[in-house]
Amino acid sequence: MKDSDGHSHPGPWRDARRTLFTITTDDGQQGHITVAPRDAREDLLAAYVRPVLLGADPMRTEKIWYALYKWQRGSGFALDDRTLCTVDLALWDLVGKITGQPVWKLLGGYRDKILAYGSTMCGDDIEGGLATPEDYGRFAEWLVKTRGYKAVKLHTWMPPIPGAPNVKSDYLACAAVREAVGPDIPLMLDPNHWYSRADTLWLGHKLEELGFLWMEEPMEEASISSYQWLSGNLGKLNILGPETMLGKHWTRAEWVAKNACDMVRTGVWDVGGIGPSMKVARLAESFGMSCEVHGTGAANLAVAAAIQNTTFYERGLLHPHIDYDAPPAYMKRIDDEMDQEGYVHLRDEPGLGEDIDFDYIEANLVKA
Repeated sequence: MKDSDGHSHPGPWRDARRTLFTITTDDGQQGHITVAPRDAREDLLAAYVRPVLLGADPMRTEKIWYALYKWQRGSGFALDDRTLCTVDLALWDLVGKITGQPVWKLLGGYRDKILAYGSTMCGDDIEGGLATPEDYGRFAEWLVKTRGYKAVKLHTWMPPIPGAPNVKSDYLACAAVREAVGPDIPLMLDPNHWYSRADTLWLGHKLEELGFLWMEEPMEEASISSYQWLSGNLGKLNILGPETMLGKHWTRAEWVAKNACDMVRTGVWDVGGIGPSMKVARLAESFGMSCEVHGTGAANLAVAAAIQNTTFYERGLLHPHIDYDAPPAYMKRIDDEMDQEGYVHLRDEPGLGEDIDFDYIEANLVKA
């Protein structure tokens, strides 16, 4: 379930709707992606998406992406980046099916397996969950020593948890995790998104003492000057960004040009699809910078496998009360099965690699 501020936590069982978005060619080949219903709204599909796709050559992914992108302003930005991403992912899945190749190979295929980091859910007040620094330490120890992760990222407490955000609480959780996993496991932190400069700098110095690899999105990302200031005042801790700031690859270029980050963030849902995600990765590579991919799922996994200049695949969100390895009912298996050595292996099936249970979907259709 999600709390009043939109953060995911374990909760009671409830029905949840998903949309199967499909693009079909004249000869019957199909590309698919499963998304939240809001990402494939019928009014947006009718007004902007179908007029672009009908009659188009599906192999011309860049031409189609730009045609949709140019509709964003004309739509009053109702056609947002998530809908743009939905179309782009289904189109790439279709291209994979047409060519008989997995998308990660079509994009470059740099590696066929990648180490994952365990990405926790936000802190909570659930008994046995992530309610205390000690909870984080125990869970991180299980992730590393039992499940096989070679790196861990914390999402700490955020509103509406009482007292959150609090940099001192964040530090205590990070210190507990470092003590639990030892000095050699890479650790990262995604704290509250609206800390002040003073709080962020204090926390950054504490993370340097703990030997953390990076920190992401501690402040409002619209303030590039704040991130320039932060990067200039920290020595050993990498600042990763931007994550959710609008503007696709153009915004990421501005961050690099203005020395606002040490590592560049991309992710298909943040920048409007696979195409712009790859542009961010190439941008970072040109400046000798790492490009870290935000979020889980088949498309982000394909991007992470395709590029040379990334460190990990983000796997999660993880919680002591949730079995991440159990697929949802509409999937035959999860996108990112991980072995005991912490590697996610890429599949050779054509397309993105989502193993969708079409029979289940057909038997459980609901009216929009």
